[in-house]
Amino acid sequence: MDALTAALKVAASGLGAQSERLRVVSENLANAQSTGNTAGADPYQRKTISFTSELDRTSGVSLVEVSSIERDPSAFPMEFQPGNVAADERGYVKTPNVNVLIEMADMSEANRSYEANLQVIKQARDLISMTIDLMRN
Repeated sequence: MDALTAALKVAASGLGAQSERLRVVSENLANAQSTGNTAGADPYQRKTISFTSELDRTSGVSLVEVSSIERDPSAFPMEFQPGNVAADERGYVKTPNVNVLIEMADMSEANRSYEANLQVIKQARDLISMTIDLMRN
């Protein structure tokens, strides 16, 4: 397998992984204010994503794969909201363990990684196109 095809495979796996990461971050942000539906119920629990490197035996290159999507075990912050349907007998509501600043930083990092992988694909495509043009002459 030539280097350009290998680069395309690696970049494509990176695009897929970062796309999945953006989906998880978006879900966390969308549910950052989602409390439980009944008194004392647990709210939305933040999701985390982990990656692993997998060897593609046909090409001999390492590709990035999603290894797991799990729930963040950190504690739920409590807020005093006595009128909320999810409030316990003391008037406290469990709120999601989602920190919007952390999610925004994760989103920014995932977006940069996605763009970098996209740039690799564009460069490889341009090199392939230039090679084809040279072969025509």
